[in-house]
Amino acid sequence: MIAGRAVGRGAASRKYDLLSALASHALSGPSSQQRLALRLIALITARYNWATDRLSIGRADIARLWHVDERTVKREMSKLRAMGWIVVHLPAVRGRVTVYGLGLEAILVDTRPSWEAVGPDLVERLTGTDAAEEEAPTVVPFPERGRPPTLAEPPGLWADARARLAEIDPARSRAWYARLSGAGQAGDILLLHAPNGFVAGYVETHLAGQILAVVRSLAPEISRLRVLAADAPDSSV
Repeated sequence: MIAGRAVGRGAASRKYDLLSALASHALSGPSSQQRLALRLIALITARYNWATDRLSIGRADIARLWHVDERTVKREMSKLRAMGWIVVHLPAVRGRVTVYGLGLEAILVDTRPSWEAVGPDLVERLTGTDAAEEEAPTVVPFPERGRPPTLAEPPGLWADARARLAEIDPARSRAWYARLSGAGQAGDILLLHAPNGFVAGYVETHLAGQILAVVRSLAPEISRLRVLAADAPDSSV
């Protein structure tokens, strides 16, 4: 599953996982947090296009869906943008409404404390790591198809890059980069393993630039990134 595009094997269950994480997060907080999360869930279930990461709906339509006035819609959508839970793909112009997308990284980071309340199966699906083993990021939590599991990642380019990324961006490193392991190089391509397609797709779509900037400072010959997902039908290069 590419982040923001629910396609491929397991996509349907990951939609429910995201909604479950949002709902559990909402119920863990005050009424204002509950209302805001519920309003986003309503937008997702009613109008969000998972395949294209597009939410295209006018303010008046949102007001009807939420049973509020348009001033409330403006205020709540501003909050969601400030939190990074929604992002603007195309601003409104005359005759066309604003087109939004989901800020999946921010949603997952913010809802992470509530995942365990849903269950260890959700934690494992979203991170690819057994909840009991989460404190051991150097353990590869899955075997690549047709290959025995690697119990410890050997020192290498990715290990060095990941350490530097952790210094530059600790929050993003904990949420995403700690879930990746090195899979070697193929010419000018750095190969990484991800625990599932959700993580692989998000990293390639949204985080490749930051990764490559750091990797190139260590190995200038690298110019591309490929992230292999454990649950992909074929993980070969």
